[in-house]
Amino acid sequence: MSSTDPVAASAPASRTTPSARPRVFSGIQPTGDLHLGTYLGALRQWVDHQDQRDNVFCVVDLHALTIPESVDPARLKDDVRRVAALYLAVGLDPDSNIIFAQSHLHEHAELTWLLNCVTPLGWLYRMTQFKTKSEGRDSVGTGLLDYPVLQAADILLYDTEVVPVGEDQRQHIELTRDIALRFNNLFGEIFVLPRAVVPAMGARIMGLDDPEAKMSKSIAAQRSGHAINLLDDERTVRKAIMSAVTDSGREVRFEHASPGVRNLLTILQALDGRPMEALERAFEGKGYGDLKKAVAGVVLDTLRPIRQRYEAIMAEPGRIDELLAHGAQRARAVAAPTLARAKGAMGVG
Repeated sequence: MSSTDPVAASAPASRTTPSARPRVFSGIQPTGDLHLGTYLGALRQWVDHQDQRDNVFCVVDLHALTIPESVDPARLKDDVRRVAALYLAVGLDPDSNIIFAQSHLHEHAELTWLLNCVTPLGWLYRMTQFKTKSEGRDSVGTGLLDYPVLQAADILLYDTEVVPVGEDQRQHIELTRDIALRFNNLFGEIFVLPRAVVPAMGARIMGLDDPEAKMSKSIAAQRSGHAINLLDDERTVRKAIMSAVTDSGREVRFEHASPGVRNLLTILQALDGRPMEALERAFEGKGYGDLKKAVAGVVLDTLRPIRQRYEAIMAEPGRIDELLAHGAQRARAVAAPTLARAKGAMGVG
């Protein structure tokens, strides 16, 4: 285990598997296209630390149903396969990590009901993402309000100690801790209390067309040039970057630049690896056009092998289904005992 990994160095041992390797849970919805922000903020972090942690990676298809009118039922299973294929294409090892689809385990929905019964309604109404997603709607489904409890069940089922998230998801992990603590106070020490870890670099990539807004799957579905999707062809990637919003200046410096220039430098640093000071020296006497060309080059070099591996994996859909089925079996071996503990503590089952 690397001593340079702050998560692995400070996380407590798992309740069910005493070990120096912390249990990690994370998942991505299978709706919309995964983009560069998802890769830098989540997927690459998973790959970099996969040998240092006990990882559970889920395709959270039940979460995709919270706004059912936005889901195409005929495509959802294929979308699950596509996300699983991208997990593999970016470098996740299915032997070292548990990779599965959320809906393949009834334990997620069942624990959600148990947690619903101990979660005060006021906690859910305070969630920022519920306020944002329900704004302007005449009516919303219960799932939109309740999906943070499903997210809590996802995490708590696996005795999760660490949840890598973007800053905008920190509130959800705090809610998960609150729910677990309330359950433990009522029924005994059943759940491990997880903690959020926000990646230090590349955790918040902004939109190329609007550098004041985080790069988003939902916005990208409505506007071209907002995001760089992992499966975009090279012409599309280059066009989006060369059209990125900057400002009327020329000097390529991070501290005094506009949000658009800072965003491009953030992407370049995250993929290039050089310190920001070295990048600024490299662009002395040059302009934003040179910066954009450099960003386009490093992005294309990063995405090209991912796209090639993805296409090869998707050519064998049966293999993906087998992998997900095997992952579900491994996940159930961890989740079922946790659910049994919770049900037993509440006197049911």
